[in-house]
Amino acid sequence: MEKVWNGIEKSSESCDMLKTVPALALYLGFIHFNFIFILFATFFLSLSKALLVFGFLFLFVVIPVDKNSMFGRKLSKYICKHICSYFPVKLHLEDPKAFRHNRAHVFGYEPHSAFPLGMVALAENAGLMPLAKTTFLASSAVFYMPFLRHVWTWMGLTAVTKKNFISSLEAGYSCILVPGGIREALFLEPHSEIVFLKERRGFVRVAMEMGVPLVPVFCFGQTNSYKWWKVPGLIQKLARFIKIMPLFYWGIYGSPIPFKNPLYIVVGRPIEIEKNPEPTMEQVDRVHSQFVEALKDLFARHKAKARYTDLQLKIL
Repeated sequence: MEKVWNGIEKSSESCDMLKTVPALALYLGFIHFNFIFILFATFFLSLSKALLVFGFLFLFVVIPVDKNSMFGRKLSKYICKHICSYFPVKLHLEDPKAFRHNRAHVFGYEPHSAFPLGMVALAENAGLMPLAKTTFLASSAVFYMPFLRHVWTWMGLTAVTKKNFISSLEAGYSCILVPGGIREALFLEPHSEIVFLKERRGFVRVAMEMGVPLVPVFCFGQTNSYKWWKVPGLIQKLARFIKIMPLFYWGIYGSPIPFKNPLYIVVGRPIEIEKNPEPTMEQVDRVHSQFVEALKDLFARHKAKARYTDLQLKIL
């Protein structure tokens, strides 16, 4: 991985598949592994053995995770480094000097796609961002999944609650989240990018309350990393209710390993925000509109360089 800025872009190193595939499997595979493990225990094991398996999985749901584990930190660096080299990832900062190393920011990363793979490039352990501390806000459902909760906690993810959001910013962490969330996956379309943003104002309100800059981020190429199938009507509503993504997605040979499609991630200029502990709805709407316009402008100015000239962006 390059350690020196080349103008305003930074790229990952060449890919070593013997290291990259295990990194991807650790980062993404536990979702599929848990699903297959449960299905196998349900249909192919006796009741007593199936209960033993379920008890084993439950144990890994309740065991506390030491986020400062030395093993966890090394594993996180390994995963971040090799995932970035797989696609590969190129990160473009419009104004690197606008970021203060120790200042907290709120990054609105889009799109979610089937899975927001490019977010890993913004991780502290990826070494591509000029920031001291970063954390990701993810669906709380993730932290009830055996094994996956351990890996993602070590990688700097936390449940997307207002309490966690504010406490992370207070501690000086830059928070990275997908404003459209998993609901955005419901609107996936081929050959276009769909961003579910018009109803999402909570992240803007928190940024205003804390007085931290808002940063638009767009990832080109991510939506092509998986093929997908949306679950139908009632099942879709149930999935949304229990906060899981109502979408089946797959990559190479039907596995969770994504297709090797280059990712071009553009980080816009920070939108400076004056601290306002109790912003009105009108004030939130004004800043929210500013963020939406900044994201649209970011997309329009960089899609040609990312080689997606004909790609359309839809804001829902």
